[in-house]
Amino acid sequence: MKTILNTLFISGDDSYISLDGGNARVSVEHVVKGKVPLVNLDAIVAFTRLGASPALLAECLQRNIPISFLTPSGKFQGTVVGAVNGNVVPREQQYRISDDQNASIPFARNFIIGKIFNQRWMVERYLRDHSLVVDVNQLKQLSQALQEAIEKLREVDSLAEVRGIEGNAAANYFGAFDSFILKKSTVFTFNERSRRPPMNATNALLSFAYSLLANECASALITAGLDPYVGFLHQDRPGRQSLALDLMEELRGVYADRFVLKMINKQILTKTDFLYQESGAVFLNEEGRKKFLNQWAKKKTEKLTHPFINEPIIWGMVPMIQAILLARTIRGDLDAYPPFLWK
Repeated sequence: MKTILNTLFISGDDSYISLDGGNARVSVEHVVKGKVPLVNLDAIVAFTRLGASPALLAECLQRNIPISFLTPSGKFQGTVVGAVNGNVVPREQQYRISDDQNASIPFARNFIIGKIFNQRWMVERYLRDHSLVVDVNQLKQLSQALQEAIEKLREVDSLAEVRGIEGNAAANYFGAFDSFILKKSTVFTFNERSRRPPMNATNALLSFAYSLLANECASALITAGLDPYVGFLHQDRPGRQSLALDLMEELRGVYADRFVLKMINKQILTKTDFLYQESGAVFLNEEGRKKFLNQWAKKKTEKLTHPFINEPIIWGMVPMIQAILLARTIRGDLDAYPPFLWK
C-alpha cells in the first residue's frame, strides 16, 4: 500500500481493505499491513481481487471517497462512488476542452513534448552506453533533430502544427530505430513502422506493447474520473480511446520501446515465438505472448522515482499517476499538465 497525491494505492491479490475507526486498514491473510486516515484521502485504488468490507464501502460512500477496483494486471473493473461526487465535473470540463482547439493545444503540446523528450533521452543513453556498436553520427543527428522538435513545440499555436511536428519527429526516430537493435539477426530488424498488420517480428512486438500500454492508460483514465474516448490530440472516432492514446504518447519510447528492445537485445524471444502468415503478417504465437506478458508484469514491478511528484513508485503505476495529474489539471488544480519526463 502507498499513498500518493492523496490517493491510496493497494496492490496484491491477497490484500483486503476494511474499516478501522476512521481509517482504511489493509490486511494480508488477516495480518494488518497498514492504516490510513480516510480524512486524508481523495480516492482509493485497489489492485486486488479480495475487495473491501461493506463497512468501508459505506463509509467511503458517505465521505464521497471513490474506490476503484482493478485486476492485479491493471484492467479496470469498476468504481464505487457516492451519489454527490459522481466524477461528473472533470468529465464535463474535459468535453469543453476537447471541443475548444485553443484549450486543447497546451495538453496536446505537453503530451508530445514528453514523448520526444523521452525518445531523445533514449538516444542519449544509447550514445553513452553503446557508442562502440551504434552509428554515433546517425544518433547524434537524431538527438539534435528531436531537440529542435521540442523547441518548435513550445511555439506552436495550432493542433495541426503539433501533429506535424510529432509526425516528423516520429519519422526521424523510427528511421534510426534499427540502430537500437544491438543483437542483429534475420529475425529482428527494422526498416519502417508497419501496423495492422505488423510485417516483421520487431513491429509485432511494438504493436503488442502499444496495445497493452493503451489499455493500461484507458484503465487509469477511467479510474481518475476521465473519459478515455474524448481526447485533445487524437481526433475522436467511434471505438477509439483517443485520450488514452494521448496519454500514452509520452510513455511510448521510455516504457514500451525500451521494453521491446530489452526483449530483443537480451534474446528473450526467438523466431520460434512468432507466427508467420502467408500474407507477410507476423504475430506473437501463444508461447511468445506468455513470455512477453511474463516480462511485462516484471517490468511493472520495477521501481523508479517519479520525476514530477518525486515519490518512489513502480513502473506499473506511472499511467495511473499521469492520469491523476491530468485530471487535476483539467479541474484547474494545476496550471499545466506535467508530462512524464524521464532520465
